[in-house]
Amino acid sequence: MKNYQLFLALAFTITEVNKDLTLLPNTTLGFRAQEHMDIVKRMHENNLSLLSTRGRRVPNYKCDRQDNLLSIIGGLDSHSSREIASYMGIYKIPQLGYGMLDHAQGEKREYPSFYRIDPHDIFQYEGLVQVLLHFHWNWIGLVAPSDERGETFIHTLTPMLKQKDICVAISEMFKISDPLYVLQVRSGSIPSSWFEPQVMIVFSDSSVVQQLSVLLTIHGEKTKTPLRKVWILTSHWEISANGFRSGGRYLKSIHGALHFKDHRGEVPKFKSFLTSRNPSQPQEDIFLRLWWGIVFFCEFLDPGQASPNGKSNCTGEESLEDLPASIFELSMSSHSYSIYNGIYCMAHALHVVLNVLTIALFLKTSFPFQILDPLRHVQFNNSAGEEVSFTENGRRYDILNWISFPNGSLSPVKIGEVDSTAPPGEDFMIHHDAIVWATERAPFARCTRRCSPGQQRKVPEGKEVCCYRCDSCPEKTISNRTDADRCDPCPEQQHPNGKHDHCIPRKIHFLSYPETLGFTLASLALTHSLITSFVLAIFIKYRNTPIVKANNRDLTYVLLISLLFCFLCSFFFIGRPTKFTCLLRQITFGIIFSVAVSSILAKTVMVVLAFMATKPGNVARKLLGRHLTSSIVLACPLIQAIICNIWLVTSPPFPNLDFHSLAGEIIVECNEGSTTMFYAVLSYMGFLALISFLVAFLARKLPDSFNEAKFITFSMLVFCSVWVSFVPTYLSTKGRYAVAMEVFSILASGAGLLGFIFLPKCYIILLRPSLNSRDHLIRKT
Repeated sequence: MKNYQLFLALAFTITEVNKDLTLLPNTTLGFRAQEHMDIVKRMHENNLSLLSTRGRRVPNYKCDRQDNLLSIIGGLDSHSSREIASYMGIYKIPQLGYGMLDHAQGEKREYPSFYRIDPHDIFQYEGLVQVLLHFHWNWIGLVAPSDERGETFIHTLTPMLKQKDICVAISEMFKISDPLYVLQVRSGSIPSSWFEPQVMIVFSDSSVVQQLSVLLTIHGEKTKTPLRKVWILTSHWEISANGFRSGGRYLKSIHGALHFKDHRGEVPKFKSFLTSRNPSQPQEDIFLRLWWGIVFFCEFLDPGQASPNGKSNCTGEESLEDLPASIFELSMSSHSYSIYNGIYCMAHALHVVLNVLTIALFLKTSFPFQILDPLRHVQFNNSAGEEVSFTENGRRYDILNWISFPNGSLSPVKIGEVDSTAPPGEDFMIHHDAIVWATERAPFARCTRRCSPGQQRKVPEGKEVCCYRCDSCPEKTISNRTDADRCDPCPEQQHPNGKHDHCIPRKIHFLSYPETLGFTLASLALTHSLITSFVLAIFIKYRNTPIVKANNRDLTYVLLISLLFCFLCSFFFIGRPTKFTCLLRQITFGIIFSVAVSSILAKTVMVVLAFMATKPGNVARKLLGRHLTSSIVLACPLIQAIICNIWLVTSPPFPNLDFHSLAGEIIVECNEGSTTMFYAVLSYMGFLALISFLVAFLARKLPDSFNEAKFITFSMLVFCSVWVSFVPTYLSTKGRYAVAMEVFSILASGAGLLGFIFLPKCYIILLRPSLNSRDHLIRKT
């Protein structure tokens, strides 16, 4: 009687199909109901009776009246489904049943006429895993009966949990019929291992839930401390199928449980069909009065007769709406919904067959296998507006939350849904805030705390995968989600923030005008350019004075102009590097400085040769003249120009982004292309400076009026010191500071030449004009 709603659903659906004149016109379906038996012998007897004439259990005997068996609906679990299928498969009679354990091809061949009308458990287990992941639970327990169903449950679900790094703290199987277990239940003795995990998944058919709820209730009453945890129940349990009237009292112990149920639609008129049941007018329902007495705890007695069991008299006026859900549900249960859809599938398949055969011909040649193929391809929308077909691509589950209310009632509330047929992202939905927890809030069912963004999981040796520690992300990596398996590097354009939980854009690093260093160097370059221009203007204005003439006026102009361009070429180094500036800055700097140093070398050589020419018969007299100075000033820079051209042709400089030298910054720099050619330019310039220094050093003791050589010596000494210091400093710095060092070297060496060679002359020209005379030069000589 505990599955009475299934019988009512069968009767309701058959009646509804018979009323549909478009589905099966001129055809009436009937049904024969047999109670589900767990006893093997009775199960075999029932199977034989379905294949035999009425009143006999002899298959293939057709001499007496025999029903036209179209299909079988049953059994209610995998064991009974197999038992029935082993009989019906021989005759290829379609069977719509529950709970075949797997969809292996061998099983499909063994039971070709079996069609499963409830969702396959694998989809339910996927939903269970999704719930655990949603609440971040990774330390849970499994409880199942010690039979084929329980073993399949444990062995199927455990690998799926491990795949998602969810650990099974306990996995317990028990025999419901075991006397020791029965004694344990009655004494309320809960295994100690059950206290550790805060979330327990239970393979929950009616007997398991019944025993579990009794155990929890007795334990709570004895210890005065109810076991508060989250119980997750599978879809195999129908609350109205508990089979014990006091279930409401015991079921309160599963308050807050989450329950997976096969999805059910709202079938119109089913509730009114149930409430219209009247035991005074059973309408050929032989079970109604018996069932009515059980659920209302009453008896149908004759007037004046008293019940020997103390039960009240059944009036027939009792209302099904007053019954708690633990005894009877007015809404169509999941199993009833499956039966409803299964009967309609059979009716649609029969409709296809009858479109080909006449009713008389079908009844004359009535072989149930004729509807097997149409049944396999049937597809329609039921009265609840949902599509129905025998597809194995996925099913839907409702997630219920069992809530015990203050008035003592226990009711399920739908709080979510799992739809394996929906696209990713839409296949799981749960209303977190609608859940009522036995623990008042979602429990912490984890082995360790979750790793925060900026950390990564590391499993210590010998520990479960869910018992990990949280390590901070290494340098240059981030993790932007909780419980990250690893830390990932940022894209090249970005770098980790301080917490290593997200990437931020790198700062662009180059020597720019707005910053202090760039502005200072630009100001110094401009100042020195103006000073050089001023000195050049003075020398042009006083070009006919003795001191200007005595120091080779033309070479002086060349030197001052080259120094002016040296200071101006500093601006190529300041600002964001481009292809144009990268190509020009080292080349321009190298050639112009070579012109400046060559001019100094020519001036020094001319001074030395001039004094050597004063000796009679000296060959130096023939070398004096503009041809020599012009040759030096042109030849030396020409060699540097050849070196630079080779550089440009073979491996020219280009703008480059350096992501690695400075943390958190992108260095925008000019890659020299060829380091060898860069140092070749510097080396040649150093060679010219060294020759100029040596020649000037040799000429330092010449008469004072012509002795420009000692100032050149000091200027070359400064020049060489600056560039010798530049090389190691340049190699040890990166970014704007390396560029700033080169600009400073250009300005310092240029300022040394300008200061030591020209400032003394400007002092005489502007402040001591009396010394700028021919007589003074002759006296000094």
